[in-house]
Amino acid sequence: MDKSFMIFIAVGIGFLYFITTFVGELQEDDNLQNNEYTEKHKYDAYQSADSIGREILDMTGASASVQVAAWNKSKLKDDFLTLFPDFSEMKIFAQERVRGTVLQEKLIGTINDVENQYFSGTVNAEGAKRMLGTLK
Repeated sequence: MDKSFMIFIAVGIGFLYFITTFVGELQEDDNLQNNEYTEKHKYDAYQSADSIGREILDMTGASASVQVAAWNKSKLKDDFLTLFPDFSEMKIFAQERVRGTVLQEKLIGTINDVENQYFSGTVNAEGAKRMLGTLK
């Protein structure tokens, strides 16, 4: 092989090593991005699919505060809110697509409370959606 070609390969390998090391150090030092990414994907482990392929939130074994926080950050909450004002469908959604007894009980209790207030006229549609959207 040609001597200049070997030098070209050696310089290329050295350049690749320098770039990958430099970029790796930058990513390690970028705490803000790493913290944001970690915070955004904190509850991804609890999302899965059921036997027919629907997305579910499986919170079995998690503490009550983690269950509520994961629900509030979940995409399923948006799907849940689109069912308003069909409270029976919302209850079925909570039973079928949410795993975790504490979270299910809180959701169904909130649905029942909001349903009673909505149909008695003490809260309007906007207020009912707000109450359903903020689980505590």
